Amino acid sequence: MNRPPTMPRWAWPGALAIAVVAGTVLWAMGRVWWCSAGDWTPVSLDTWSRHNSQHLLDAYSFTHFQHGLAFFLLLSLLGRGRFVGQRWLLALGIEGGWEILENTPMIIDRYREATVSLDYYGDSIANSLSDLACCAAGYLAASRVPWWATVLVFVVIELVLVATLRDSLLLNILMLVWPIQAVSTWQAGGH
Repeated sequence: MNRPPTMPRWAWPGALAIAVVAGTVLWAMGRVWWCSAGDWTPVSLDTWSRHNSQHLLDAYSFTHFQHGLAFFLLLSLLGRGRFVGQRWLLALGIEGGWEILENTPMIIDRYREATVSLDYYGDSIANSLSDLACCAAGYLAASRVPWWATVLVFVVIELVLVATLRDSLLLNILMLVWPIQAVSTWQAGGH
């Protein structure tokens, strides 16, 4: 049995550096560190409240785990046993870049006009850094199991999120890029 290659030691400080840069940029953009409503609960699962994306973890943390799964599969095309640390840092760099882009007025406004996230005003810094950690966890989990198990976990998360939230990573991407009124109406019907 082939053991998956371990993450090189130098990759961990690189991951920390990506988190520090992302957090610093988000702070410079004026993002709040934590929920401005003053609730210190670490988890908020109510996607229809002002606490969504403001706490350490929320229902969309699962979609960031999926980012890690998908990044691993896509970046594995560069060679499964090669460039282990570089691919992980590339995945985290992409995720960190998304967290910054996601918190720009352009994307926040797009979410509010094209998706059911009408009360979305961006992520707190803590939530963005937690999203980055969820992506890292998804990537590392995918590196330890066969590709088919990674795909299975991705699909199961999609189905659970659709069943519980009427939203998921793929629906979120669809509605952000190509909004469909029938999907929006269905999603809003769950609230």
